Amino acid sequence: MEREIEYLSRLARIKLNEEEKERFEKELKKIIDYVSKLKEVDTENIEPTYHVLPVTNVFREDKVEKSLDIEEVLKNAPDRFKNFFKVPRII
Repeated sequence: MEREIEYLSRLARIKLNEEEKERFEKELKKIIDYVSKLKEVDTENIEPTYHVLPVTNVFREDKVEKSLDIEEVLKNAPDRFKNFFKVPRII
């Protein structure tokens, strides 16, 4: 289990002292034990749940509307080129 803690701390890019490693090792063991208990639950006739609440399409209807005026859109742009936002080149 100690190797797993060190591996996880490297993935998370955090340094743990020995006391923290011991504490997280105990906590990880508790989590793994709990997940093992969940595996014992009979879910044979349970339908998969994708969301805890019934959800329907929450998006608005897609309608064609008049676009904003280009001058209004670009009036607060720090820099522009013709009718475009000008941004620094990123390579």
